[in-house]
Amino acid sequence: MYEHKPVLLIETTEMLNIKSDGVYVDGTIGSGGHAGEILKRLDSGKLIGIDRDKRALKIAENNLAEYSDKVTFIKDNFKNIKDIIKKTDIGYIDGAVLDLGFSSIQVDDPSRGFSYKHDGPLDMRMDEESELTAKEIVNEWSERDITRIITEYGEERWSSRIAKFIVEARSKEEICTTTQLVEIIKSAIPASARRTGPHPAKRTFQALRIAVNSELDMLSDAITDFIDIIKPGGRICIISFHSLEDRIVKRTFKKIENPMKYKNTLSVYTSKQEQKLKIITKKPIIPDLIEIDNNPRARSAKLRVGERALT
Repeated sequence: MYEHKPVLLIETTEMLNIKSDGVYVDGTIGSGGHAGEILKRLDSGKLIGIDRDKRALKIAENNLAEYSDKVTFIKDNFKNIKDIIKKTDIGYIDGAVLDLGFSSIQVDDPSRGFSYKHDGPLDMRMDEESELTAKEIVNEWSERDITRIITEYGEERWSSRIAKFIVEARSKEEICTTTQLVEIIKSAIPASARRTGPHPAKRTFQALRIAVNSELDMLSDAITDFIDIIKPGGRICIISFHSLEDRIVKRTFKKIENPMKYKNTLSVYTSKQEQKLKIITKKPIIPDLIEIDNNPRARSAKLRVGERALT
């Protein structure tokens, strides 16, 4: 069994208000950490586990083998939730969990190219059947576009220098590995700026991962779609790991809870969306010091919870 420490596990499952006969969706099942805790609380209920990473799905299937009669595994992107549900006879669900972080399955495998701590190919695809890779971005995209994604998705102050150094380096030889890229980033960031803060490559790698997997594209629409298919009183729990994701989750919740206030700014607004959501967490739930000590990757996690309004 693959060992993975799910973040905010108890807080998330308790916030779901699980009914033993309910139908739930884990839209990012990973190795099955949150799903397993949900399944423990189900009697006649069912769980749909979605992930676009086929390796993760296989691990989840093995880890959750004892619940095989209660869980259905689907390889897809959770952003297609309405199409996924249409292919079942379910109609509506009682709750959902979305863990927006990338899993240990991915970061701990050097061959996936997610980690700046291990040497590996510049890949970063969550769905290995998709086409765009980090290697393509750093070797083929323009300096301007590389600067843009590092700025927008990495919130990196040295984005322009990093992009310039990438373009200069690739003119001499193709950038193929994570180690090559890390060294280029280090050379672009002044020594004084590298002495404090996170690893110098952290923000750039985050930006590339987000770009490769289109992580932020249509996230707001996807949250709205989930809320549309949740029964009144059901809840959606979303765990984010960086400010860009959390900002989208927070704003989407607010806009759906009070659509008239945000009518002119909500791209997914329709008159039917009034009073569809009640925000349960006015401030996000964060891990306590014990969890962070046991699982350092939980440090930046934030859990926000919304409940389908009784209308």
